[in-house]
Amino acid sequence: MDKRLAKRHKRQVARKREQIKVSEPDVRTPEQIQADRDASRATMDRAATSSAPGATPGSRSNRPPASGSAAKTSI
Repeated sequence: MDKRLAKRHKRQVARKREQIKVSEPDVRTPEQIQADRDASRATMDRAATSSAPGATPGSRSNRPPASGSAAKTSI
């Protein structure tokens, strides 16, 4: 029974190792990284100032809230 469990564990570990996605190293220079960060912050600042006060960036104010069920009619 120990051999069977050991084999099963070995197969499971091998399958998990195949699924692991190794990320590629960042080959940009520190100057490029800083420039990208600054550019990203600039676009985020513009998005925050262009929205209406109190509105969240992901809100959809032009759509009515969904009720979840169809309206019932009486005869």
